[in-house]
Amino acid sequence: MLVDNNLISEERKRRNWTQQHLADACGVSLRTIQRAERDGQVSNETVQALNAVFDINLMQVDAEVVLKQTGNIKNDKPVWLQALPLMIALVTGIFLGAFLAVVVLAH
Repeated sequence: MLVDNNLISEERKRRNWTQQHLADACGVSLRTIQRAERDGQVSNETVQALNAVFDINLMQVDAEVVLKQTGNIKNDKPVWLQALPLMIALVTGIFLGAFLAVVVLAH
């Protein structure tokens, strides 16, 4: 399950806890907390433990985190600007192909 890794880190730091302290409080390994804070990937059991320890609901942010991490949140750039490099490559390829065809046919 994907959760907000920044929220986990912020809640832990707000309490002045180490990652090991949080791991002990949740009954999980230090590695699990490190992975949760790094990329937000945790099991359902870890989410339940974090919810209980922090007295928050990480499930509420899950959908927003998925959108953010998969890039489905609206990008600031307009679509035409995102497609510009592809369009330039396409037009360049067309002109280069036409030029080579003219050169080959001329000889």
